[in-house]
Amino acid sequence: MSHIKEWFIGMYDSGISKKNKKLFLALFASFLVVAAVIGIVAGVNSRNNSDDIAQFSPSHEVLKSSCSSTLYPDLCFSTIATVPGATSKLAITKDVIEITLNLTATAVEHNYFTIEKIIGSNKNLTKREKTALHDCLETIDETLDELHKAVEDLHLYPNKKSLSKHAEDLKTLLSAAITNQETCIDGFSYDEADKRVREMLINGELLVERMCSNALAMIKNMTDTDMANQRATMNRQLKEEDDHGSTRWPKWLSAGDRRLLQSSSVTPDVVVAADGSGDYKTVTDAVAAAPEKSSKRFIIRIKAGVYRENVEVAKKKTNIMFMGDGRRNTIITASRNVVDGSTTFKSATVAAVGEGFLARDITFQNTAGPSKHQAVALRVGSDLSAFYQCDMLAYQDTLYVHSNRQFYINCLIAGTVDFIFGNAAAVFQDCDIHARKPNSGQKNMLTAQGRTDPNQNTGIVIQKCRIGATSDLLPVKSSFPTYLGRPWKEYSRTVVMQSSISDVIVPAGWHEWSGTFALSTLYYAEYQNSGAGAGTSQRVNWEGFKVITSASEAQAFTPGNFIGGSSWLRSTGFPFSLVL
Repeated sequence: MSHIKEWFIGMYDSGISKKNKKLFLALFASFLVVAAVIGIVAGVNSRNNSDDIAQFSPSHEVLKSSCSSTLYPDLCFSTIATVPGATSKLAITKDVIEITLNLTATAVEHNYFTIEKIIGSNKNLTKREKTALHDCLETIDETLDELHKAVEDLHLYPNKKSLSKHAEDLKTLLSAAITNQETCIDGFSYDEADKRVREMLINGELLVERMCSNALAMIKNMTDTDMANQRATMNRQLKEEDDHGSTRWPKWLSAGDRRLLQSSSVTPDVVVAADGSGDYKTVTDAVAAAPEKSSKRFIIRIKAGVYRENVEVAKKKTNIMFMGDGRRNTIITASRNVVDGSTTFKSATVAAVGEGFLARDITFQNTAGPSKHQAVALRVGSDLSAFYQCDMLAYQDTLYVHSNRQFYINCLIAGTVDFIFGNAAAVFQDCDIHARKPNSGQKNMLTAQGRTDPNQNTGIVIQKCRIGATSDLLPVKSSFPTYLGRPWKEYSRTVVMQSSISDVIVPAGWHEWSGTFALSTLYYAEYQNSGAGAGTSQRVNWEGFKVITSASEAQAFTPGNFIGGSSWLRSTGFPFSLVL
């Protein structure tokens, strides 16, 4: 590495301006840290390998077999084999996974240190660079929590939960951890200035992403095998609960009666009222008053009014519920956007991260407008979160379904470009999804799903919804082509099923992101849709697109299966259906 060091020193002495020397030194320090991590986990040293694991020993075979299921087997093997003593007790794949998770956490900590050094040593960062770096610190912090939780969950495997729930919980944690690395890097993609910092972070972030990918692949292989063995032993289809096909409310109960039943059983813990008639005047203050890491639901009633603020429900604020006075009456609104210096991640009017977040009868809005590019109304990274009778209104990037498991029922989502996007496992049921009039020359994209790894349990599912246009787009819809989605990332996955699709959707249905990128690796599917825009005879002919004809294949994307809804949706108090 000495020749690289000499190159850096030469560059430093060759005329870099004083104002950039501090940044340069910080970036050099970050390079050394990343290089050290890469050297530890990615360097293959045959002598160390043979010292620590005798070839063809039981430990060697366990490690080799476990790593064979991953996307990066050489990295998987060398990560563990080069750490003295790490492989002395490798008996089963579970042991390999645990060591991989712990080593990944160490690499994440190195990345955190790198970013802190850059922030602390340079005074000339742009507003967006500072924001993006703090976004990275936030997502890295979440990654550490996810990795530690995965280790704890792994210790309990397979005895404390059903196998299927254990599998989905572990896959969700690792899927979210991968997404967090992508989010960090994506924050430096807006202009050339951002990219100077991006280049110094990308090796460390991609290393962690690949290590997480390896752990995820091994988890999937282990749990799939165990569930297959259990099914064979029990000679029946494994189910989580006996109400797997139920709906939350009887069909004869009217929507109005359902709302009455729900409302009568809800007593708020605090009340927010802009006029001072409640406990707090702002939603932010009410969230701050909520207990941290609570297992009990904390209900914040938000009285009718317009609340002009950016609200964050941080990861420590768990099981919080926002309850409005009607989606048209209770509005939380702001206007952060990328053009004015924000990152997409930080532009959200409301960001819900703490596990178990619920909202009903609320409008989440970003009023930046179509000319301000990315401007998020609602960002959700909360696991086991749900939204009932809510509106999400903006233009580009309205709803950021960032990560983890999410459910939306009877909501309205309206926007223009990529207006439902992200890499959560998100199901939309009985929702209205409407394209708006964009800027001249723009095309509307309902979705831009961001799965980067084929083993991630993520995707966007639109079931029993109504896809149409807002009143401003309807008279000019022929001038603004509207598509069901496009692939933001390589393994983008979106399913539209049992929905009414109006003629606002063009016959091709789907649009490419850039040339042939992801067209063979994505999974886009349609099943039993109706309406003038639902015909599939003129749809794209990409390798990754298909029309589902089998009910059993479509069943995999219902709330009961795709987000494990039978184990948690009932606790929300919201209506739902688990099946087709």
